Amino acid sequence: MGGCFSKPKPVEVKIEVVIPEKERSKEEMSPNGKASPLIYKVNGTARHYHLEEHPIASNPYHNPKDVVEASVCHVKDLENGQMREVDLGCGKALLIKESGEFHAVGHKCPHYGAPLVKGVLSKGRVRCPWHGACFNISTGDIEDFPGLDSLPRFQVKIEKDKVYIRASKQALQTQRRTKMMAKCISLSNYNLSNTNVLIIGAGAAGLVCAETLRQEGFSDRIVMCTMDRHLPYDRPKLSKSMDSHPEQIALRPKEFFRSYDIEVLTEMQVAAVDIKNKIAVFKDGFKMEYNKLLIATGNTPKALSCKGKEVENVFNIRTPEDANRVVKLATSKNVVIVGASFLGMEVAAYLAERAHSVSLVELEEVPFKKFFGERVGRAVMKMFESNRVKFYMQTEVSELREQEGKLKEVVLKSGKVLRADVCVVGVGAVPATGFLKQSGINIDSKGFIVVNKMMQTNIPGVFAAGDAVTFPLALRNNKKVNVPHWQMAHMHGRIAALNMLAHGMEISTVPYLWTAMFGKSIRYAGHGEGFDDVVIQGDLDELKFVAFYTKSDEVVAVASMNYDPIVSKVAEVLAAGRTIRKRDVELFVRHGKYVRFWGPGCTGREGLARGTTSPLLGPCP
Repeated sequence: MGGCFSKPKPVEVKIEVVIPEKERSKEEMSPNGKASPLIYKVNGTARHYHLEEHPIASNPYHNPKDVVEASVCHVKDLENGQMREVDLGCGKALLIKESGEFHAVGHKCPHYGAPLVKGVLSKGRVRCPWHGACFNISTGDIEDFPGLDSLPRFQVKIEKDKVYIRASKQALQTQRRTKMMAKCISLSNYNLSNTNVLIIGAGAAGLVCAETLRQEGFSDRIVMCTMDRHLPYDRPKLSKSMDSHPEQIALRPKEFFRSYDIEVLTEMQVAAVDIKNKIAVFKDGFKMEYNKLLIATGNTPKALSCKGKEVENVFNIRTPEDANRVVKLATSKNVVIVGASFLGMEVAAYLAERAHSVSLVELEEVPFKKFFGERVGRAVMKMFESNRVKFYMQTEVSELREQEGKLKEVVLKSGKVLRADVCVVGVGAVPATGFLKQSGINIDSKGFIVVNKMMQTNIPGVFAAGDAVTFPLALRNNKKVNVPHWQMAHMHGRIAALNMLAHGMEISTVPYLWTAMFGKSIRYAGHGEGFDDVVIQGDLDELKFVAFYTKSDEVVAVASMNYDPIVSKVAEVLAAGRTIRKRDVELFVRHGKYVRFWGPGCTGREGLARGTTSPLLGPCP
């Protein structure tokens, strides 16, 4: 359904873009009257760039030509809990009715453009059907991740049972809004070797931490440092879209960092942290004092330990250059991938149509067995085999053979010899925390930094986030876990920033991830570690299913393929703190009966799973 969805007499709907009062500000400059400097360090050499003036967007209504009005529907066209896309002629908005009130926001998720009308509406927010990002329907603000931007918010006016829409053309076209941020006010006299906040690592956790600090009005110096040569980029695309160039997957343009006085030191590695004196010591000898510290260094890929591991054309996919190089070398050549991990499987899928052959070596019996279970793993394996990927399971690499220094063959412990021009290694990773061993920061036996619910370490003023930490997961009764997901890194960064500002915010988000292979996606929510059974609805052979992962009598995670938005629905249930019982999903799978676990606060009608004839979640959005 689209446009007006019932046949009452034609009415008009007006939506007006409203910018929150705190975001209606004119261009701000640093007190010294100059744009602030952005500092890059390349090979230990400081390069100072004085920034150009960058005006902050003002109220889009300053230009009447930018405003559009359109008639969309009658107030009775929407019932409580319903969402509709409405076309304004030059763009669309998402019109929502909840608890008797109308709201209007952008209709596309700013992350990857998912249609939010197909998402999940619950308790004043809408959750993206693809990757789980959540947005407040009253403000448009992003409340859970992935992604960085919020939705544009439009004001809804109702007059005589007519809903009027008035909107900025620009907002309708961009479908995103960057929250207003503070600027640094102490740039005229700061010391290059001193900062208020130092962020080690420039991935999702580090960037979200820096942005959140600015969004909350923090106006002192922020410095991010990274071993990478690039500004923060969309790392999951390294294995999903391997030929992407750095500028294509950048999370923010260089001008963004200049505008909001977030300094970035590239190709800079921290070698040690002196917590007593609050000093970070870099590998090149440079030292920087800090007041607050965030450690978000992520992980380091494991390398092969077999004979010949030093030969050319053997790669860990760590940077855009790695991914680009692999694609170039693999085209029309023989590729061997070691490890049926998420990275290994995504790389295999991406190269299947480009390479002459793709072989995948894995120690387990089926891919993803520990994560998705054997039945789902076999279904995925079958999909790969139908796309010319050859599997060599329950074996390992014993030797990499070379010819003139370059890879020629991969020898397996089973005795099989595989022709190989390129080898990609995806056998896991270890936390990049070796530089902290003598710091006094609490590190567990596996090398993970131990933090509490506020992302604080055992050292006051020192926080940690992302793939390198273990933290209490509310979903699993505060069990300390490591969740190396892109979405979770975003949330870690936000929680750390809020607690640097003494907000006392605890993390309670539900883990959410996705993988993309051959144009199909598996979505996953929860934390299924240690699951003892899998309840499956749908057809695995047709790759149209939902799998509920249970431990004892409780559903601890869910995965689906071609079954949207079931994973987002379950994520909302878990986020509300409600328990889903195994017997409930078994009842649904066997008899097609309601699974009544949604609970208070849900609005809307009972929904049907796509492709089924029985309600999947009831009552639900």
